[in-house]
Amino acid sequence: MATPLDPTALGFLMAENRRMPMHVGGLQLYKKPEGAGRNYVRDLFEEARDATDIAPLFLKHPYRSVKTAGQWVWVEDDQFDIEHHVRHSALPKPGRVRELFELVSRLHSTRLATERPLWEWHLIEGLRDGRVAMYTKLHHSLVDGISAMRLLQSILSSDPDDRGMPAPWANRPRSTRVGKAQEAAEHPSSGETMSALRTALGISADAAGIPKALVKTLNRSLRNETSTLALYAPRTILNTEITASRRFAAQDWPLERIRAIGKATGTTMNDVVLAMCSGAMRTYLAELDALPDTSLIAMVPVGLHAKSRNTSSGGNAVGSIMVKLGTDLDDPLDRLLLIHTSMLDGKHALSTMTPLQIQAMSAVGQVPAILPTLLGLTNLTKPAYNLVISNVPGPRTTQYFNGAELLGTYPLSVPIDGNALNITCNSYADQMAFGLTGCRRTVPHLQRILTYLDDEITALEKVAGVA
Repeated sequence: MATPLDPTALGFLMAENRRMPMHVGGLQLYKKPEGAGRNYVRDLFEEARDATDIAPLFLKHPYRSVKTAGQWVWVEDDQFDIEHHVRHSALPKPGRVRELFELVSRLHSTRLATERPLWEWHLIEGLRDGRVAMYTKLHHSLVDGISAMRLLQSILSSDPDDRGMPAPWANRPRSTRVGKAQEAAEHPSSGETMSALRTALGISADAAGIPKALVKTLNRSLRNETSTLALYAPRTILNTEITASRRFAAQDWPLERIRAIGKATGTTMNDVVLAMCSGAMRTYLAELDALPDTSLIAMVPVGLHAKSRNTSSGGNAVGSIMVKLGTDLDDPLDRLLLIHTSMLDGKHALSTMTPLQIQAMSAVGQVPAILPTLLGLTNLTKPAYNLVISNVPGPRTTQYFNGAELLGTYPLSVPIDGNALNITCNSYADQMAFGLTGCRRTVPHLQRILTYLDDEITALEKVAGVA
């Protein structure tokens, strides 16, 4: 049965073009279990490929025709071919991480075909240290980043002897962990929607407050204060039209190092992550003689406790804050403290709003970024912000997939016209992974940013007195 695409899914589908594939991805590295034979990877691939009962999420694809009155709807693929979606690859020698990133960069550059379900899974061998890699990509109309993380976690176990974990696309009863994750991915905001629709009175009150919230947001923006809308982002080399070719680089750092800096400076771990990105981008742009005189602005998604007004029981809401990164400041500590203040101000501003108002204001903040892209005016308008930096929490303990130990998990995201670089962070066990996804032409030598991130955490440790 055909079902209409929700507005968010439709937006991602309509925004996509040849230069801007709109899918997210993830790269995981695994250590083979003890006693794994020569055919371990092939056997793992065949077991995953041979799944016959596929979850509905992984069978549907977008479709429109005269019969649907030209509207996009989800339909089930009646010619589903799992061998198109599940693939086995090997790296060329010498099998370094460099070769892995080059392969993943190419895989992440190609669009998913709308005539098929919008996902792929690649099992990759050939790393010279024996590790096994898995790269997954899913269209943003199908899942969001948090839902993708839930799906990943649902097939993992903290028990190294657990050999019964299914592939993500294998259908499972709704009562199981995998089934619940599949359902959450298919309907990521159903709980929030029911909460928001609980009473017409509550919705009316929320809606009535939107104009006031908009005025407050605009006033803060005009005063160059932290809000969901930025009016003072400088133009940089990152804020132009992009190409389809992607480059991906990733690295992780111990959470203990980040936590120690935060504790010594009275800031949060997320503040420290943003400060690492700030210092790295300052060095990177300065090296290219492209550092603006004013601070870069990052769009940072945040989860926060929103003000309850009959539409919610006080649960978490998700909004976005335009954060000043302080790239115009010389001292690493000054940058960190500015980011800390900027985040506090932004969270305080959003905490006075209800979830509906937060969503409305966050949407307003995205208009200056999306509209120029849709109208082809990216190079003629002022950027809404300079880059996106997000932080998605992952499993807190060591995880296994059918006996294979998960060593690291690295997110890939969506660069768009006007925002050629996306930095997504993902915590796992005792590590914080940084995944950098950028336009290959617009963001030259992207991998150097990893070196600058390492330099910056060292500099932060020094000024915080924890080196």
